[in-house]
Parts: sequence; C-alpha cells; structure tokens
Amino acid sequence: MFQKRKILLILIICMIALAFTSCSKTPPAAASDPNQPALGQPITKSDFLLGTVVNITIYDKQDESIINKALDRIRAIESKMTINNADTSEIIALNQAAGTSAVKVSTDTFDVLERGKYYSELSKGRFDITVGPIVKLWNIGTEEAAVPDPQVLLEKIKLIDFNKLQLDRSTLTAKLDEPGMQVDLGAIAKGYAADEVAKILKDNGVQNAIINLGGNVLTIGGNLKGAPWRIGIQDPFNPRGEFLGIINITDQTVVTSGTYERYFEENGKRYHHILDPRTGYPADNDIASVSIITDSSMDGDGNSTSVLLLGLEEGMKFIESQKNIEAIFITYDKKVYITSGLKDNFVVTNSEFELMN
Repeated sequence: MFQKRKILLILIICMIALAFTSCSKTPPAAASDPNQPALGQPITKSDFLLGTVVNITIYDKQDESIINKALDRIRAIESKMTINNADTSEIIALNQAAGTSAVKVSTDTFDVLERGKYYSELSKGRFDITVGPIVKLWNIGTEEAAVPDPQVLLEKIKLIDFNKLQLDRSTLTAKLDEPGMQVDLGAIAKGYAADEVAKILKDNGVQNAIINLGGNVLTIGGNLKGAPWRIGIQDPFNPRGEFLGIINITDQTVVTSGTYERYFEENGKRYHHILDPRTGYPADNDIASVSIITDSSMDGDGNSTSVLLLGLEEGMKFIESQKNIEAIFITYDKKVYITSGLKDNFVVTNSEFELMN
C-alpha cells in the first residue's frame, strides 16, 4: 500500500510543545494550568501544498492574515517549481528545454537550483538535483509505481549529472546540457518554502511560531514561557505518529526523512522513494531515518537526503564536517546515533531504541 508523503509527521504539531501546545483555536486554558500562560490562544491554519500537509501555528499574535500571507507565498513557490502544471512551472520549462537552450527563471527557482547543486557537489553526487529521469521512471508515490526495466533504468542513469546543469546568476538562467535530463526539486523545495514562511512571519512581528511542511518543522523563538520548543522525533517503524525521543530547539529547524515515508511493495519487497543516483534503485544501507537540526530548513533538506544516501558512517562524517548542523540517525536495528553537538540535548523516550555512545 502507498504511504502518503510524510503523513505521519502531521501529528508533530500536536506533540511539538509537549508542555502546552494547542492544535487549533480552543477556549482559553484554565488559570490553574501552569503550562499555558494567559497570553491569548495560538492560531493555526492548514493546507495541502507542495504535495504535503502544511500547518502554521502562531502563538503570540491573533492575526490570521499573517498566516494567509505565508500560505500565499508557498503557493507562489509551488507554481514555479511544480512538475504538475506546465503553464506555470519553470522546472518543467527547464526540463523540456534540456539539450537545447537556457531558460530564464525566477530568483526563487534559481536560489533552489543553486543550493541543490551545492549539495550535489558537497555529497559528491549522492544527492543529485538532476535525478529526475529515474524519479519519473519509478513513479513512487503514485498509482503507477513499479520496478522499472533494468535496461531502461541503466539508460536513464546516464542522464544524471549535476555538473551538466549550468547556472548563470547574472542572467538568472539555467540550462541542462543533454536532451532527456531532468531536474527534480522534491528533495529541497519544501525546505526553501519553510524558510520563506519564517521570513514572512518574522517580518510581521511574530516571535513565537511553529511551521510544519510535511516533516520540515521550523520554529520561531521559543515557547510562550521562554523555554525551547520540545520536538518529538518520529519512530520510523511505527505508522501512528509515535515518537522515540525529544529534542529542544529555539529558532531552528528539524527536518526528518526516512525510508518509511513513501514506498510501494512488489513481489514481497518494499521499495522506498529515496533513490541512489549511482544504482538507480532505492538507497540500501543501515539508515531507516535521519533528523537534521540546523538553522535553515533548505539546508536540512539537502543534508537529510545526502545522509540517507551516504549511510551511517559516511553520513556521520558528512554532518560533523559542517558547522551548525547536527543529526539524529535511526538504524534498522533500532539504534540511535547522534552527532557530538546533541549529547546534552536529546533524550530517547522509547525503550525499544538504544542510544549509542
């Protein structure tokens, strides 16, 4: 059966501030409730954008118009980067022009392409923004998902090469060098949108908020009591939105990716959506899920996908080599590995999991 994209993590809003979070407009908390300051109730709005459920919750302002501005911003980003609407999508235009000419794009699209190419280079091609040909071939997450013909897959792999994506910031143009090449922004566009939402909220005076774009959770400030937000880390083996541990963050993002998010089964074998550009098949290593903790949700996206393709040992080194980025790795044998900066800021709450030193 199909797994809806990151749908398990929609419940994270309800768990995010375990001390006092509300998931909707509710009557004021009782005065005796020590966890709910009498500073007004949070407001939340949700929508389905960028292929996922979006939740934006503001705790310190009673102004729904701010959230509306943020949702409009996501819609504008989606219209440029979608692969489903040829009338508005700059990515479709870029892919259709592969091997022929450069395409003018917006600053939004250029910024995401540029950052995607950066992570393609940083991960030495494990993350590759030009993975589109095999993504289309597998169709994971749709009713057409199926294991592709091996020979066809080999031919499509030849079209994957981020070095053949040419970007010119002076003209805001992008070009794919060979016919048949395709950019796919599915692994990074949500992070960009989350960062843009945060900018809008901050520009409108919001100081306490939580943004959730299908597993990209970004916080503004801390909670209304001045403490960090308590974020639940998803148990990748439980489809009911249960968590295996808690991390505290302020003005940071937690981006969780896992092999459980989108998959299909064929002949008794499960195939997930994180495809290895080298083999053309889903990543096959020891990592079931990874959560990245950093300042930028787009960087969280780039790192989470890279790590899932690198595996535990290389992935740990990859994260430790960067500044201001931490990670929580969950392996298939239910062991939890954390980077050095999280040793005093992560607690395993599910006894089925073992935190490794």
